[in-house]
Amino acid sequence: MIHDFTYLKPGTVQEALAMLTDHVDDCKIICGGQSLLIVMRQGLIVVNYLIDIKGLKELDYIKYDDKEGLKIGATTTHRSIEFSKLLKEKYPILPKMEERLASTQTRNWGTIGGNLAHADAAGDPAPVLITLGAKVKVASKKGEKVYDLGEFYTDLFESAMEHDEMIVEIQVPPMAPKTGCAYKKFNLLQNDMGVVGVAAKVTVDASGTITDARIVLGNAGVTPIRATSAEKVLIGKKPDDAIFAAAGEAAGADADPVSDIHASDDFRRHLIKVLSKRMAKQAWEQAVK
Repeated sequence: MIHDFTYLKPGTVQEALAMLTDHVDDCKIICGGQSLLIVMRQGLIVVNYLIDIKGLKELDYIKYDDKEGLKIGATTTHRSIEFSKLLKEKYPILPKMEERLASTQTRNWGTIGGNLAHADAAGDPAPVLITLGAKVKVASKKGEKVYDLGEFYTDLFESAMEHDEMIVEIQVPPMAPKTGCAYKKFNLLQNDMGVVGVAAKVTVDASGTITDARIVLGNAGVTPIRATSAEKVLIGKKPDDAIFAAAGEAAGADADPVSDIHASDDFRRHLIKVLSKRMAKQAWEQAVK
């Protein structure tokens, strides 16, 4: 049962930040609530004030320019990202990732800002966005701050945000030429949370040699994990199956999975090796086309 709380619905970002400051020790921001309401119902979170920012239209946008790259407002729904023509052209990995994020109902109501703020290591967007070099802009009454998304998560369901801050925007740099991206999660039920997930981004030169690589593991630890050992295996190589397999092995060593009712840590590590090998190869094949 959810504990009684006072529901607050600001009309602007400034009004939301004022409410957040007023109730900083006893409130939560809700921006869709697909995950937050579950933990509130379980009694894991009890607050006296819930500040609902989902209706803030000023944070509902997807913008792009060639210099600054992509900007997505925090209240943009997963469904908007899934069907964005702009993203299908510029960052096709994002709409593709969204296709298997939870149910259609969740994607219709849930938001990208709420997802990233929830800081669930099993979430789909964070690993993909980290491979893309994304940052998150947060705001408080004191001003704005930008975090590298790869350094944003500090522990399970924990982030570097201060209690008086909220996510307002996701920023993604322009994609370099000859870059490919791939993401795959292994799950037991279609559109369920991934037992593990792997995102890979590869950039190549004219000869097909990898000049830059990023591999990020989801649900392979308490936060998304960047598999830097695997990236080093790839960079500077014109890869073949043996190189991709070596990268997969390195990613398995980079992971720190746990055992739970869904999978043992050994099985998760095995999946990470297999998916890292496959996603790195898929990203490379896209890049050399």
